[in-house]
Amino acid sequence: MRPNESSLGYIRELFAPEDAALETARLRHESENLPAIHISPDEGKLLFVLLRAVGAQRVLEIGTLGGYSGIWIARALPPDGHLTTIEHDPKHAAAARRAFEEAGVASKIELIEGDARAVLAGLSPGFDAVFVDADKEPLAEYYREGMRLLAVGGLLLCDNAVCDNRVVDPDDDGGDVRGVREFNRLASGDDRLAATIIPIRDGLLVGTKLAP
Repeated sequence: MRPNESSLGYIRELFAPEDAALETARLRHESENLPAIHISPDEGKLLFVLLRAVGAQRVLEIGTLGGYSGIWIARALPPDGHLTTIEHDPKHAAAARRAFEEAGVASKIELIEGDARAVLAGLSPGFDAVFVDADKEPLAEYYREGMRLLAVGGLLLCDNAVCDNRVVDPDDDGGDVRGVREFNRLASGDDRLAATIIPIRDGLLVGTKLAP
């Protein structure tokens, strides 16, 4: 039986309460007309737990948006940990920088503005986790680059893995849903990766890299 809204509220209140910085970062999406596509508090806590479980020190995020997920990620890292996050929209990047400062995690974060595909090509491998939460059409490219950059034993994470349940609609051939399907197909069929989708919010694909 899937949790209903009451159960989800219970889970979030007990396990994923927001402090003032997280709440402010989330509410800023509405006040500054940013897309309301940020992760949920319970998904943020899941990212936090997964990153702590693997002892992640160096994390890559593709798609910063307003910085809400970046706060959860940065807080999961040790004092000398580092998050590299990529955002192409200057307005989103400015909101994220403000959020990181307010949350006290800015010193752990490098925010790179630019097209993710161009930025990724210039990064060196060795990340302990890669979190993909960006535009959907290029997801296959993000998969290949993410696997290149991910260390063996590291986590590959991708949000919106069911794309508002559109992945199961045979008549939906939109570019975004095609990108999600291709990412899922690559992840499920790659012998270098053990992966599954956790049915939280819009689906979170979680995989661990087994081999180079």
